[in-house]
Amino acid sequence: MNKESNPQKIDYTLLFILFLMAIVSAIAIQSAQPFLPEKLKNINFAAQQLQWYVIGIIAIIGTMVIDFDRFKMISWYLYGFGMVLLFGLFVEKYIFDLPFADETKGATSWYNIPGAGSFQPSELMKIILIIVLSKIIVDHREKYPINTVSDDLLLIGKIILASAPPIGLLVLQPDMGMTMVFMSIIATMILVAGIKWRIILVAIFTAVLTVSTGVFLYFNFPEFFFTYIIKDYQMSRFYGWLDPFGTAGNEGHQLVRSLLAIGSGQLQGKGFQESEVTIPEGHTDFIFAVVAEQFGFIGTSIIISLFFLLIYRMIHIALESHDPYGSYLCAGVIGMITFQVFQNVGMTVGILPITGLPLPFISYGGSSLATYMIAIGIVLNVRSRTKKFMFD
Repeated sequence: MNKESNPQKIDYTLLFILFLMAIVSAIAIQSAQPFLPEKLKNINFAAQQLQWYVIGIIAIIGTMVIDFDRFKMISWYLYGFGMVLLFGLFVEKYIFDLPFADETKGATSWYNIPGAGSFQPSELMKIILIIVLSKIIVDHREKYPINTVSDDLLLIGKIILASAPPIGLLVLQPDMGMTMVFMSIIATMILVAGIKWRIILVAIFTAVLTVSTGVFLYFNFPEFFFTYIIKDYQMSRFYGWLDPFGTAGNEGHQLVRSLLAIGSGQLQGKGFQESEVTIPEGHTDFIFAVVAEQFGFIGTSIIISLFFLLIYRMIHIALESHDPYGSYLCAGVIGMITFQVFQNVGMTVGILPITGLPLPFISYGGSSLATYMIAIGIVLNVRSRTKKFMFD
């Protein structure tokens, strides 16, 4: 006889990890406050971040009220809504000016909403893409329970067809950092979809060949490369990454300051709001470097440990779920957050190029934090509706 537990169980462990992250985020942002530009010093970013955490908790509750199976039913409606928002930015950049769209650092990625601040639709589209791809995989596996090579290729084709339109609009903004996040979500979903490894290896080889082709075009046909593949200001980030100290006065300035801050923090750091290195955007993209300087290796280890616990807990929930759709949802969220953590930390220590991606849950940012909280809400939704059996 199977004995079911209460299906509405809340994962307090995951919520407690989020609570610790909120505290760490507020301390880290407040520690960067005195070293921000003059025009930003009068804004209490730490208090605003905590306000966004409260809004995020409300978003989690709202997400958990709806059974996650309902997301599958409305997934294509959500997809259409997200595409409309992204297409609006395309219209602003290439056709005519819209009153609420905004261009920052050469990219048109934001809507400015009076009285509410900025909103980046690609953040919401990340969640929508996870919901849609999870539905595609589940529906495909139900139709083709015994997967063959042709079935797997068909599934990959479906995933590419669903992902290409939003990625295309992101490339046109252009927002390469967010494009990489979308690619990480796609890669994660393909890895967990049960596709045969021979196909995945071919895909990896194709990706390597594509990058190699780009390098070849850069050295042999630079005019074509900078016209159709990547813009000059995007390429400057690679110059700053490969030779930061040689380009310290220009492209490498951010990375040089970040490396100096991290190196000077040593084991224990210099102390709260004690800094000798000015870091551009210290409360957002380079918050990890701020923590490294003021709290040292110990402070950064705490942040990395929290992310490890968060991801470990979500993996546990994904494996525990008896619903394939719920497991795929969790996997997409795990892939998204894991990549952004790896990319943000990697760019601050110089092992990856600077992309402008924030550190999830720690960096200051309204729409990005709200998106992460909705993603956690989906994972909690899956956990709360996972039934446990006596002999599981």
